[in-house]
Amino acid sequence: MSSCNRRLFLLSPLALAACGFTPAYAPGGPATALTGTVRAADPTDRNGFDFVERIEERLGRPHATVYDLTYRIQTETVGVGLTSDSKITRYNLKGAIDYALVQRETGKTVASGRVHSFTAWASTGSTVAGLAAEEDAGTRLMRILADQIVARLVAAMAAETAAGP
Repeated sequence: MSSCNRRLFLLSPLALAACGFTPAYAPGGPATALTGTVRAADPTDRNGFDFVERIEERLGRPHATVYDLTYRIQTETVGVGLTSDSKITRYNLKGAIDYALVQRETGKTVASGRVHSFTAWASTGSTVAGLAAEEDAGTRLMRILADQIVARLVAAMAAETAAGP
């Protein structure tokens, strides 16, 4: 039997509401200000397409653009697994994105920063399998980085909403 106090668990939402906590994606929450209002800069390569696709999955396609999202993607492939005859068997794909969310009407930067992460893939199969794994790693990395940026944008909107006009 668990030692968790169920009454405390049931009362925790009331405590959060009392301190002013509002779910980010609730109606009127900070994320609603971003939904359908953020236009990411046009992608120029595969990573850019994967990144913008994920941003639009999370925030919706822009239909009433209020904010422009600029970004610069950097990636680096590093061999990390070696056999005794010096063949690379595993790679890390490191990536970073510098971003800025700018209010279109005023030119004010609402949020900016840098996110970074990495993914990995094995190159022990065929050439085709290795290329597919590398491409998949790139897609996963862009999704991870886009999710980090969305979380930061929502937090920035929450802070801006709390600060008031």
